[in-house]
Amino acid sequence: MDVLKGIQKKKFLVIGRVGMDLSPEPAGTAIKDASSMMVAMGGSSANIAAGLVKLGMQAALVTRVSDDAIGQYCTGQLAHYGVDATHVKPIAGEFRNSLALYETRVQDHNSVIYRNGAADFQMSIADVEAVDFSQYGALITAGTVFAAEPSRSAAFRGFELAKAAGLPVIFDVDYRPYSWPSPQVAEEVLSKAGEMSDIIVANDEEFGFMAGGIDKGLAKARALAQTSASMVVYKQGHLGAITFTGGHETKSGIYKVDALKPTGAGDSFMAGFVASLANGYSVHDAVMRGSACAAIVVAKPGCAPAMPDTAALEAFLAAHPGASVPA
Repeated sequence: MDVLKGIQKKKFLVIGRVGMDLSPEPAGTAIKDASSMMVAMGGSSANIAAGLVKLGMQAALVTRVSDDAIGQYCTGQLAHYGVDATHVKPIAGEFRNSLALYETRVQDHNSVIYRNGAADFQMSIADVEAVDFSQYGALITAGTVFAAEPSRSAAFRGFELAKAAGLPVIFDVDYRPYSWPSPQVAEEVLSKAGEMSDIIVANDEEFGFMAGGIDKGLAKARALAQTSASMVVYKQGHLGAITFTGGHETKSGIYKVDALKPTGAGDSFMAGFVASLANGYSVHDAVMRGSACAAIVVAKPGCAPAMPDTAALEAFLAAHPGASVPA
């Protein structure tokens, strides 16, 4: 499979949740002290989709939302960002949209995510099979989609259909312990998803988790690149990243900014990285542009609202020549 050929079609199918984010205002306010909140679209997959569209790509989301005002808010926000919501279906009953509350501060940061009886976990195999995969160039998803059934089986079916249609699978491991029934289940399921993916993005702790120990994470990333994945990005926080592709290992740094919050960086990195590959940048340059997108988002309130468009990304790169911290 020519992974880059699919990505360069610039039309992405994204599987996973869309939710509502609440964050106290002004920046620095603790949740317990909040008297007003900023409201924005959230959810890893929805954020990635919005980030891609802002950078000139096309993106469609596949998920379920609650059949209530919160679900309507989410679909309205997808339309606001230009994300195709044709395959975002409401579900009635007691299922509710995920809701995230997080603080716009780094020190003593708190985030609380409500996902009990989450509507997005009700995405089914039939929902995925209703999609015409031939209309897209690549599939993207994040690990939270695998945390419960029937969403887990639906996502794996999506991987199978993508492979059958010749689409590369791009996977952000995005391990969130609170969503899973046990670490053992998470390790087994996320490892299976990684082995089915063409591009894998995860941090050192997530690769370590998949390998059975953080000291084994780098070896796990390297092994996936040698056996099943065309490209693996091993993120190391402030130390930058190591990218494995074509038998080569490339180190890259980060862009130093005054962070307002830690949230949204991974989603923005994925959008910037994939959009840059789609636009013909080298793998190293795509990683650096993804890192720039992450730096932009952590320096602003909100996640989807903070993600840069192409003009904002280019302005940031012009003002921040080169990575400030080498890996």
